[in-house]
Amino acid sequence: MDVVIVKLGGSLITDKSRRARTRGAIISRLATEIARASARIRARIVVGHGSGSFGHHAAAEHGLLETTSVRRQAPGTAAVQRAAHTLHRRVVDAMESAGVMPFSVLPSSTCSGRDGRVTRMDARPFASALEADLVPVTCGDVVLDASGRATICSTEAVLLALTRKLLAAGHRIRRAVWLGITDGVYDANGRTISTLDAARIPAVVRGAQTTDVTGGMRLRVGTALKFASLGVESWVLDGRPAGVLEAALGGRRTGGTRVPPKRRTR
Repeated sequence: MDVVIVKLGGSLITDKSRRARTRGAIISRLATEIARASARIRARIVVGHGSGSFGHHAAAEHGLLETTSVRRQAPGTAAVQRAAHTLHRRVVDAMESAGVMPFSVLPSSTCSGRDGRVTRMDARPFASALEADLVPVTCGDVVLDASGRATICSTEAVLLALTRKLLAAGHRIRRAVWLGITDGVYDANGRTISTLDAARIPAVVRGAQTTDVTGGMRLRVGTALKFASLGVESWVLDGRPAGVLEAALGGRRTGGTRVPPKRRTR
């Protein structure tokens, strides 16, 4: 199968300054664009979304990662999972209302993790959903290791692990589309970098003078680099303007930053 990976950033679909506040109109529009695109492109679509003002706030309130005690983590583990899954349900419901045929796949049920990394993934639910012409929808989530210790795996970590699994199974990933609230990756002068290759990454990501490549964007750029090393191109785009996601799913980039696949030497 040909697959397009889409990440809807938490800052795009929620108001991160206010606890558990979604941007309902944006979620509905993005869902509609996915529905329209999925009806006319030949590639299958996988959607992941961030936790925004849901999971992150809950994790901070409960100090989930401030202890390694399984017993002490338990209340925070339950609270973060509940918060993340509340937003996830709203995204899935919006997609179904828009005419998408979503299939929810939660990392807490399909992955093990440690220190923010996915250490094991059962990708069969994703693959089966794609074969059935459904749209798998996943998210950042709290994940346990074999001992029951919790960690938070970002949507980026989950999608990276899934991409490795899909590639190993012989599927083709056309591109990864990362949607946030900036027009791609900015340089130190606040200008959008049209094409970002591995040689330029350190200068962009390193240094306090860079005002835009921090936090979520830093993680996104790092993940796009890892996708590039796997031979997968990434587009980092502003998801706020109408039509940007639909165009990207159809193979047309509107603004933003392109991270090309890394050339492999023989």
